[in-house]
Amino acid sequence: MVLKRSNASFRGLVRSLIAATAVLGAFSAPAAAQTIIGPEAAACAPGARGPAALVRIYGFKDRGGNLRVQLYSDNPDEFLASGKKLKRIEIPTTPSGDMNICMVLPRFGEFSMAVLHDRDMNGRLSVSKDGVGFSGNPKLGLSKPDYEDAMFVARDGVTVVDVILNYRQGLLTVKPLVARRD
Repeated sequence: MVLKRSNASFRGLVRSLIAATAVLGAFSAPAAAQTIIGPEAAACAPGARGPAALVRIYGFKDRGGNLRVQLYSDNPDEFLASGKKLKRIEIPTTPSGDMNICMVLPRFGEFSMAVLHDRDMNGRLSVSKDGVGFSGNPKLGLSKPDYEDAMFVARDGVTVVDVILNYRQGLLTVKPLVARRD
């Protein structure tokens, strides 16, 4: 979800949402599901100045394999292009719940993200097995989504980016296993 507010009110809103998520998470999900993980987790801690993205990933088919989060620039021609990612974080999936991964961003501004649930841990997308999701949560078909549908804007502080995973269902359908969150 991309919120458009002034920098000061946006920063306050993001901090409030993160604090509310932590409080509500204690009652609605296992504590481990609310933990911010990854090698850059401290950049999303309360009071962090950013630029950083708190990537909240949900809709897992199972808990096997690794999760890869890749960041792309604001150049639509580089979105999902081989060798054009700005950054990658890859970690094992957690035993349960959503995964909340912090990624330090190189600057404030426009970006896109791709998330791969590499269930077979072969290091690449296996269409028949793996899950995939994007910032902006575009509806997926048999081709890559448009950059405009997958972009987000990082403003002051920590930007929350919700990503729902999609898996192949049937011969030609790729969609989430769970309902989208608003």
